[in-house]
Amino acid sequence: MTLPKFVLGDNTDFPEDIFIIHLEYPRFIINLKDDEIEIIDEVEEDEEAELQEEMERLVAMANEFYDREVARYEE
Repeated sequence: MTLPKFVLGDNTDFPEDIFIIHLEYPRFIINLKDDEIEIIDEVEEDEEAELQEEMERLVAMANEFYDREVARYEE
């Protein structure tokens, strides 16, 4: 099975939240409501600096993914 890089998550227990799940390393969930991030994968200390730069890029990509999905839904 081929998985997408990002998926959109919804939960009626959290009606105001918008979750984007990143399925490649480093796997994480971001709540676009407040940009809170939960990293799922274990991260080694020596990877933290590199991961910080990568996360900034991935968060921007997650926002672009959401905007694209909403635009497609509205069509």
